[in-house]
Amino acid sequence: MKMQALALAFLAAAAIGGLAWVFLYPLLSGQNKAESRRASVAKPEPAAARQTDKAQRSRREQVEGSLKEVEARRQKDKKVSLTTRLTQAGLSWSPQKFMIASGILAAVCFAMTILGGGGLLGAGGLAFAAGFGLPRWILSFLKKRREKNFLKALPDAVDVIVRGIKAGLPLFESLKVVAADSPEPLKSEFLAIIETQAIGMPLGEACTRLFERMPVPEANFFGIVIAIQQKSGGNLSEALGNLSKVLRDRKKMAEKIQAMSMEAKASAGIIGSLPPIVMLLVYLSTPDYISLLWTHPTGQLMLVGCVIWMSLGILVMKKMINFDF
Repeated sequence: MKMQALALAFLAAAAIGGLAWVFLYPLLSGQNKAESRRASVAKPEPAAARQTDKAQRSRREQVEGSLKEVEARRQKDKKVSLTTRLTQAGLSWSPQKFMIASGILAAVCFAMTILGGGGLLGAGGLAFAAGFGLPRWILSFLKKRREKNFLKALPDAVDVIVRGIKAGLPLFESLKVVAADSPEPLKSEFLAIIETQAIGMPLGEACTRLFERMPVPEANFFGIVIAIQQKSGGNLSEALGNLSKVLRDRKKMAEKIQAMSMEAKASAGIIGSLPPIVMLLVYLSTPDYISLLWTHPTGQLMLVGCVIWMSLGILVMKKMINFDF
């Protein structure tokens, strides 16, 4: 009898505790308040908030679309023609004139080698290097020098545009100010943008084409910023101000990388210059001993092989000490 009473008391206590847990615990613990707060947060957004979010999404979609168009154009024009390379080097030559000059240089080197007593194989190799390799190396040298001068003046030009826009000038007039006062090659490139826009091309697309004539990332950044602003709007002075900061930070990074890699470059220069220097010293001391390299057919073949292997070694060292960022 006592056990039955204890069991009934336990069941009654469990039932009362369950009811209290269900009905009283949410009130005492604040669970109802938390549920109501979550429900208020999860309510549908007001119309104004929905419109703002929709506008932001639309702007992001426009920016993504502009970037995709620019990237598609870059992939389409990935192969650079000789005309474009001449333009990037700052030369006004036509491809025909460049090919004629290369052919004349190759013929002169071939004739000089034959008249100097060199063999046919050596004369052919030297003519190929002088007619094909040397002109393209000169183009690459002129292109890099022009890009260096462009990057040196671009941040200041962007700052001039930002100040002009903040002063109330239109973007086109600010570009004219840059084209009038900037040094070469920045002056000619901005003049090309102004002339292209004057014949009817949209300003954003005209600025995007700057990368075709000056293939550096900074020119690509500038063209993309202008193209996106022309399509989707926004605070252009703030965007260009941020771009100027990015350009200056990239310039500092390039100078830091150059300083850190100077030791490796000096070592590569010494290693690459040792064989020609030793060859010259041996020729000055005992010319008959080394002259077999360009008078005997086997020596000419060995000399060509040495030039090829040295060129490969120099290219490998150059690849190892050049850093992209």
